[in-house]
Amino acid sequence: MKTSAKSSQRGFTLIEIMVVVVIIGVLGAIVVPQFMSRPDQAKVTAARTDIQAIATALEMYRLDTFSYPSTQQGLEALVTKPAGAPVAKNWNPQGYLKSMPMDPWGKPYQYLNPGTRSAAYDLFSLGSDGVPGGEGYAADIGNWSN
Repeated sequence: MKTSAKSSQRGFTLIEIMVVVVIIGVLGAIVVPQFMSRPDQAKVTAARTDIQAIATALEMYRLDTFSYPSTQQGLEALVTKPAGAPVAKNWNPQGYLKSMPMDPWGKPYQYLNPGTRSAAYDLFSLGSDGVPGGEGYAADIGNWSN
């Protein structure tokens, strides 16, 4: 028996293709916004984790030197021995952090001693907008917030 040159394959109709395109569009409209907000949420979580780690290093610094670094000495006092007052007696030669992390938006963490929002010191990131204040993902994230 000889097969005919005519193929017996069946293709998709235009209606079937349009239904698939509409379904993909609807799914994209629902799913994509859910994933687009996740990077901002992850950055806020990373900033909170960094702040907790830096706060722990500040507590270790205080236990060794009997005070927190001044605003002028800054967070670099956790990496290299600070000069100026208060004098860092018993400063750990290995430091308290290997290096000073940047916030998830690529800016340095802020430090004030004495603090204006918490009793001992304020340790914070300025959020996604890099300016004080803000709302949502642009809000400041600090040792005073949950």
